[in-house]
Amino acid sequence: MCGRFALYSPYPSLAASLRLPLEATEADLVPRYNVAPGTWISAVRRLDDEGPLVLDAVWWGYYPHWAGEDAPEPINARVEKVATSRYFRGAFAHHRCLVPANGWFEWTPVDGKKQPHFLTRDDGQPLWLAGIWSERPDGKPGCAILTEPARGVAKQIHDRMPLALDAESLAPWLDPHLTDRETMRQTVRHLDPRQITHWPVSTRVNASTHDDDSLIAPLPSL
Repeated sequence: MCGRFALYSPYPSLAASLRLPLEATEADLVPRYNVAPGTWISAVRRLDDEGPLVLDAVWWGYYPHWAGEDAPEPINARVEKVATSRYFRGAFAHHRCLVPANGWFEWTPVDGKKQPHFLTRDDGQPLWLAGIWSERPDGKPGCAILTEPARGVAKQIHDRMPLALDAESLAPWLDPHLTDRETMRQTVRHLDPRQITHWPVSTRVNASTHDDDSLIAPLPSL
């Protein structure tokens, strides 16, 4: 799953990594080292099919405006079901987005406790996580981050991971005219898992009120 991540790259670095024309409504990004669900996060999306790509804020919690009062508010959507689930398929076809992140946190059991790890790219470049969004009942956008079975070294930590896309897949993922599931499957690729690395970090990350760069610092030893 993906339940906590960090984003500290400045806007120019994100724009350069995306390599697509981008308008920003929040170019002065504040570094965040412990982004939790139920908060505003940055996402790249189109507000309508013919509009430009924008980097703006969306709520991390997917709750479409048409859903019932007791409907769930997931923060993740599984790639295995996102295209066919009634709850997600409309957003998957028409409202896809990218969530920038420098890495995400996951926990693994160690001696009866849970040890957090920070997973990130080995070259320090931002990750682009596949997401979907929908207008919430309050008219604000809400999103879920897609997850897939863990690959590479990420399997050492958890059985699932966020779907991070490779550079060539960013434009197709954001293309509003690409709606066919099979075409998308053949076009969109995840980041090479060999580019992912990880290390154990302080349990201070367990509390979402903690938010500083020490949270991503490697522990000297377990």
